[in-house]
Amino acid sequence: MANTTFIIDFDSTFIKEETLDILGEISLQNHPEKADRLHQIASITNSGMNGDTSFRTSLEKRISILEAKQSHLDELIARLKGIVSDSFVKNKAFIRANTDNILIVSSGFKEFITPVVVDYGIKPENVYANDFTFNSDGDIIGFNENNPLSNDQGKVKLAKTLNLTTKNIAVIGDGFTDYEIRQAGLATHFFAFTENVSREKVVKVADYVVTSFDEILEKLN
Repeated sequence: MANTTFIIDFDSTFIKEETLDILGEISLQNHPEKADRLHQIASITNSGMNGDTSFRTSLEKRISILEAKQSHLDELIARLKGIVSDSFVKNKAFIRANTDNILIVSSGFKEFITPVVVDYGIKPENVYANDFTFNSDGDIIGFNENNPLSNDQGKVKLAKTLNLTTKNIAVIGDGFTDYEIRQAGLATHFFAFTENVSREKVVKVADYVVTSFDEILEKLN
C-alpha cells in the first residue's frame, strides 16, 4: 500500500489499554491512596479522550497524581509488550513490509512507546510522542512543554509539520484527538478503532468504525 500513510494512535489502539493507567498501577503499588488515585487517572484519561477536557490540563493532572519514577519504566515496557492489540500482532508482517508508511502519533511518551513498536519494525524516527522530564533523583516531574503533542490540538499541529504526500492518509485511533487530524483536513480517512474500547462521541464522527486492523486493510485495498 505505497499510496497510503497510516497514522496510528498507541493507547487503546496499538495496545489494548491506557498506558498511564498501567504506570499508575506500578508507581502507586504501595501508596495508601492507590485505589482513589487510579480512579482519578482513569477518569481524567476518559474525559480527555472524549474531548471534554483540555489535553494539557489532563496531562499535568495525571503526571502529578502518578508520582512515577524512571525506574518504573522497565516494568511498564515489559507489560506493554504483552498487551499489543491482537489484530496488530496478527498483521506484524504487513507492518514490517510497510514500515516507511507507518507512523505512530501519540499523546503518550516516547520513553515507553518506542521500545514496544520497534519490535514490529516501526522506525524510531516515525514515532511522534511526548517526552518526560526527570529530576536528578529520577522522578518524573513533567514533560517537554515545547513538544506540540503536549498541547491542545497537538496531533493537528504535529500533522501539519509532516507534509505527507501520499494519496491516502488514514488516521487510526480511539480518541477524539485522533479525529481532530481528519477534522482539520489533514487526512483522507478517520477510522474509529473499537477493538479495545468504543467511545460514542468518537464513533459518531468517524468515516469508518472498525473492530480490527484487518478491516482497515480490507477497506483500503
